[in-house]
Amino acid sequence: MTGPLPDVPEVRVVGLPQLTSGFDLVERLDLAMHLKVHGPLDPVGGERLAALSEEISLRGRGGAGFPFATKLRAVAQAAIKRGVRPVVVVNGSEDEPACRKDTVLINRGPHLILDGALLAAEALGARTLIIGVTRDSTEASMTAALAERGLSDRRGSALRARVQRNPARMVTGEASALIRSADGGPALPPGRRVRAAESGVGGAPTLLSNAETFAQLAVAARIGPTRYRGTGLFDEPGTVLLTLSGDVSRPMVVEVPTGVPLRYVLQLAGAPPLPQGVLTGGYHGSWLTATAAHDAVVSRASLKALGGSLGAGAVLPLGTGTCPLGEALRVANWLAAESAGQCGPCRLGLPAAANGLADVLNGGGPAALEALREITRAVRGRGACKHPDGSATFLASTLGAFPDDLAAHVLSGGCGRGTSGLLPLPGPGQEDPGTPSGERLAVDWTLCQGHGLCADVVPELIQLGPDGFPTVADAAVPLALRGVAQRAVRRCPALALRLERTGAAADRPARAALPSAPGRKALDSGRG
Repeated sequence: MTGPLPDVPEVRVVGLPQLTSGFDLVERLDLAMHLKVHGPLDPVGGERLAALSEEISLRGRGGAGFPFATKLRAVAQAAIKRGVRPVVVVNGSEDEPACRKDTVLINRGPHLILDGALLAAEALGARTLIIGVTRDSTEASMTAALAERGLSDRRGSALRARVQRNPARMVTGEASALIRSADGGPALPPGRRVRAAESGVGGAPTLLSNAETFAQLAVAARIGPTRYRGTGLFDEPGTVLLTLSGDVSRPMVVEVPTGVPLRYVLQLAGAPPLPQGVLTGGYHGSWLTATAAHDAVVSRASLKALGGSLGAGAVLPLGTGTCPLGEALRVANWLAAESAGQCGPCRLGLPAAANGLADVLNGGGPAALEALREITRAVRGRGACKHPDGSATFLASTLGAFPDDLAAHVLSGGCGRGTSGLLPLPGPGQEDPGTPSGERLAVDWTLCQGHGLCADVVPELIQLGPDGFPTVADAAVPLALRGVAQRAVRRCPALALRLERTGAAADRPARAALPSAPGRKALDSGRG
């Protein structure tokens, strides 16, 4: 399979469906059909809901895998301590090109997600519910679902509920970026790490979890912990949603019980019987060797023990007909372009790492390989969000998973295979409007007089600070905002605002060396 994935690929089920119940009947379960398929749902008290989450070992399904019960109790305790109403946020941002499970769930079964979110809101006494999305299809489906339930963002409502649409970017799905956008700011990580359970939307304690997590909670509340635990593994009960793409004949989203052999799921999607590697967890994940993929079962613990990760549920096998390092380079370039541009490890390190991998593939030899490894080590653990860490994990795993190909490129000038483009990425002309344009807004502070016109034109990227001068998001301008960004530049009466090329788009040398001394300092500082 080549090219980008559709919003809603084929959906398959191994065993009995839970999250995907009713998908065989209709394309989208509206509220009436949802109640026919799943039945009514009674409210659950706060401590009982936390206990239920513990009994089924519910962890976040967005990649981090944090225990839901711990998060729920932390929000409740913070709200009680401060005497404020908490906020519930559903993270439906799924902006990685290899992930579609949450998009499928929002498009086809939005009310199951809302069931779980409303359970949590009722248990916590929350009066605000926000659903973050990044696609036209998910925005339309969730907006319709709220209307079907009679929920709105009107003042005076018992529960104010709204859909928060953000640009489709890798960093948009980061929890702090979603909270920042919900507060009216840009959909970018704020550059500091604050626990949402203590201070989230509007400074209130915020329960934020991924769309599938809330849907799993709704399933467990309906059928009870005993029946829920009857499916899957003892220590990881239930089902999971996986997105299968890469070298497969049928890209799909599949609901599968934990404990099912991974090789069976790959066979279901038409993957090669002996792949040279399987990327697990998506583009912030890790590679499994062919042997490890044969031995693995679908579970967080099994994949981790074999060097992989469940992550956001993306599984991408590669056959032997393509160069895995060439495939990884395509992803590395995309990851570099997805930078929020707010810290040295991301803004400088990721483009340098992508260029370093290109240098290895272009015959740079052992020196290029060592330079790449040094850059990868330098970005890890020093970023303002998790994007540099996840990207470094992907690159380090790539270097370790394909030693023969790596040796061929380093010592012999290449492995003799081309790159087929099997790992899905947005193609030319198919980019989401939120895709970075390769330019950013910059202010010449020697000219700026604080007129504030730019903030009126493009408030998504420019806000006025307490002193009346603009605060500009140091990030690539999304394609969807490039026109208004150009208008803001033209309207500046002091000619202080400009668009300039950014990151890898500004300079793409054929071979990458380590950053210069100032670049290394920025990498080490963890701030750009």
